[in-house]
Amino acid sequence: MTEKVEFRKIRDFGEVITDTFLFMRQNLKPLLKTFVFLCGFFIVATMLSAIVQQIGMQKTMRAGGFTKGAFDFTSLGQIFNLNYLILVIFMIANYTAIYVTVFSYIAIYVERGRIAPSVEEVWAYFKYYFFRLLGSSLVISVFMILCLVCCIIPFIYVFPAMSLFYPVMILENGGLSYSFGRSFKLLKTQWWITAGTIFILWLVTYACMSFASLPAIALTLFSTFTRGPLGTSNLVIIISTVIQHLCHIFMIIPVAGTAMIYYNLAERQENAGLLDKIDKFGIADANTSSTPEEY
Repeated sequence: MTEKVEFRKIRDFGEVITDTFLFMRQNLKPLLKTFVFLCGFFIVATMLSAIVQQIGMQKTMRAGGFTKGAFDFTSLGQIFNLNYLILVIFMIANYTAIYVTVFSYIAIYVERGRIAPSVEEVWAYFKYYFFRLLGSSLVISVFMILCLVCCIIPFIYVFPAMSLFYPVMILENGGLSYSFGRSFKLLKTQWWITAGTIFILWLVTYACMSFASLPAIALTLFSTFTRGPLGTSNLVIIISTVIQHLCHIFMIIPVAGTAMIYYNLAERQENAGLLDKIDKFGIADANTSSTPEEY
């Protein structure tokens, strides 16, 4: 029987990837159950918002609502309407829920000595961290946008550190400023390997999502070409949107992988896991060697 994955250990590039998938395979049932219970509402809400927004956009296009030959503020108002705003809000909440759920699951898994937590245990963490992470992610998003606007190079440089921001906040119970500084500190001498590992994790995720979305892509293309000016049918919009949003389950891959990266970097600098093992070994020794006194 394969030993359960230990997060708090030093790993190389390949081990981070393979152990991420090993962890997911070993925890498939409890992790998926927790994911469905805590993220299901946000995924469904985002899905319904996307369907309403896309069908509304389709109706506007069929009615000739967009200004022909020019792109003005009226056209912008027809695109970025209330439905679009609701969709964006639910999308942000959805991604926040996914991050909080997976990181909270891993935090309890590590704390309990590699034992899968229950939904109730993860829910206790979820309630505590959801709005903290939501507010902090808005600040980080503004920071990332500024880096992207200034030049793409600062964005590329800070992206690995900002990926570590979320696990630091949950796994160390850090505040905004602490998590921000801690992320850069962890990345101090491991930028290239960390950036490469994160890139591979997201590449695998997008490959899985794209492969699973092939039926939706095929349906959309078929409907577009056969219906001509009428555009995509509402039924195809609904089916393709449902498939695309169900693919959010693959987001577990980069989130769990980022947690693996966090523990790897923390161990390289602090050896917390090794010291914990030494402490426990000493306690085990003391308990084993001691014998009750006889009277």
